[in-house]
Amino acid sequence: MITAMPRIAIALHDFDAGVATFRDQLGLPIMDISASSVDSLGAKLAMCVPEGGSNIELMSPANPDAPLSQSLSRFLERRGEGLFALMLEAPDPDEEAIGLAERGLNVLPLMPGASGRDVHPNSTHGVLIRVYPTSSFSGGTSPSRSGLSGIMRVLIAVRDLGRARTAYQTGFGLPCDPEQDDESRGVQSFLCRPPAGGTIEFLTPTDPARPVAAEGGRLGL
Repeated sequence: MITAMPRIAIALHDFDAGVATFRDQLGLPIMDISASSVDSLGAKLAMCVPEGGSNIELMSPANPDAPLSQSLSRFLERRGEGLFALMLEAPDPDEEAIGLAERGLNVLPLMPGASGRDVHPNSTHGVLIRVYPTSSFSGGTSPSRSGLSGIMRVLIAVRDLGRARTAYQTGFGLPCDPEQDDESRGVQSFLCRPPAGGTIEFLTPTDPARPVAAEGGRLGL
């Protein structure tokens, strides 16, 4: 059973510049754990830990021989900087992975050194999903200087809302709201609500004259 969406991960070319943006310009509290993560995972990591919603994990490749670093490098080469993964939690990720595979999701083999299980983006509408043990990050939260919270909602643009619902409601077992027409944004959408952390909104454009829908068109939807 999925218990939370504790954080999202953002891949960065320039780790120090990314940390400075989130810390100095956005005013978010940050824990830089690169001193240990480079040795253990081969990547530079920092955690934005404001109160509310999901945390933000900043990631950059560091050791080209490490699997995580290789995965980040491939992502950055293909897509550039941006959302790398959504992190979910379950009491036992390996047991959860068996159920996810039985429900039709493309669960990847366990990555060497990883503490969680990955679901390939080809079965989750272009988003890498990582399932970690419950309470996988032990650090606390802090108020942000700017008053900003953590991630309250992640928007995922899709071509087929029905298939997205099947993947996330049936596949991951997440509670999802009914679909709604949003004329102001020119989209049809629905929300998935993990038990803790932020929510996930899936949307598809219906009126290309509206800015949000037009952005979906720019992405090829």
